[in-house]
Amino acid sequence: MSEAVLAIHGGAGAMARAHASDEARSAYENALAGILRDAARVLEWDGSALDAVTEAVRLLEECPLFNAGRGAVFTSAGTHELDASIMDGRTLKCGAVAGLTTVRNPVLAARAVMERSQHVMFVAQSADAFARAQGLECVDPAFFSTPLRREQLERVQRAQTGSTALDHDASGAAPSPVPLSFAADRPSTPLDEDRKLGTVGAVALDAHGNLAAATSTGGMTNKQPGRVGDAPVIGAGCYANNRTCAVSTTGTGEMFIRMVVAHDISARIEYAGASLEAAAHAVVHEQLPKIDGRGGLVAVDAHGNVAMPFNTEGMYRGFIRVGQAPVVAIYA
Repeated sequence: MSEAVLAIHGGAGAMARAHASDEARSAYENALAGILRDAARVLEWDGSALDAVTEAVRLLEECPLFNAGRGAVFTSAGTHELDASIMDGRTLKCGAVAGLTTVRNPVLAARAVMERSQHVMFVAQSADAFARAQGLECVDPAFFSTPLRREQLERVQRAQTGSTALDHDASGAAPSPVPLSFAADRPSTPLDEDRKLGTVGAVALDAHGNLAAATSTGGMTNKQPGRVGDAPVIGAGCYANNRTCAVSTTGTGEMFIRMVVAHDISARIEYAGASLEAAAHAVVHEQLPKIDGRGGLVAVDAHGNVAMPFNTEGMYRGFIRVGQAPVVAIYA
């Protein structure tokens, strides 16, 4: 029997311009810890890694603090387009959706694609239609909106027409896309919401040695409608293989696609005999920076080792082992 473990992330990025209050940090840390505890019950009850990551990401989608599901960022057209993926390390089966507009929990739609279709990915209206046909809960698109996300879109559009804001963006040296004057009355958050790379995800190893990964996102603030990042791309934003590891990423999606980040970590373990820690560190800290790739990931290997590297100032993250207390963190 394996030692069951679950790890999650809620996006990576730069510290907020004004240091977040203790209250704000506690809000995010408590949300992460609560989600870990609730989702870990699946593993405690001898459930599968696949069920554990599904529940963890579903809970992250329900939490408006993070950019997935309710609380997702807006496109430049003032709409929401949601993406998600999931992969079973035991069978290598996977499912993904992109451009959803009405499905309450995109991760459930991705799992439905994996389990109830002969395909891997559905997009846009066809993805919404498939989810409805499977009986998944659909909502008015306004369900995903929050005042903070609306204000964030308006602020970015005022500041620099045509720009995008990576919801949990990273480099402290990068110029801010938003003048400081626009931030005067903003709610305090641990990471700068205008430069945050905002994806959520989970990886797990269950007691039977099976691995799974899932990833979900609302994309980038002010993104062009139709843009798809790494979150729903198997091998880039999500990957799981019982022989190696499970990985869920968050970052500059285009760069993570170009580097096929999630699969690269698995390949380094399988083909080069690298440890999880060494493989994850090499990809995040050595390979991604070569093309200005910013962000991080959570990963767990077949032995229960956990890696949570990031090349930004912070990443909302945490893990829990069955029978133990959750461990959560934001900054390095």
